[in-house]
Amino acid sequence: MLFVGNSAKGRIAEIMDTKSLDAEFFVRVSVTSGGCSGLSYQLDFDNESQENDQVFEDNGVKVVTDLKSFLYLCNTTLEFSGGLEGKGFYFDNPNASRTCGCGESFSV
Repeated sequence: MLFVGNSAKGRIAEIMDTKSLDAEFFVRVSVTSGGCSGLSYQLDFDNESQENDQVFEDNGVKVVTDLKSFLYLCNTTLEFSGGLEGKGFYFDNPNASRTCGCGESFSV
């Protein structure tokens, strides 16, 4: 399961409204090689399903990831932090053994 915190839910709704994205769109999360810790998170809006997609809905937000990425993301919560020292979207990933200082990459 992938989870969506209240802070992320609010920010996702704002972005979808600003970009006039309809209910067909969902949040696509993936993990790619790269970053200073070895793996990086990718976060986009999408409206096309792919083969082997894993689909979750939490807190009223539909989140989709590919099967390979899900192995790294299982039980992860998407959060959002704003303000002067906010990080933007970030992932609370219990599978990560190490994260970089900016929080955009991790290793397992």
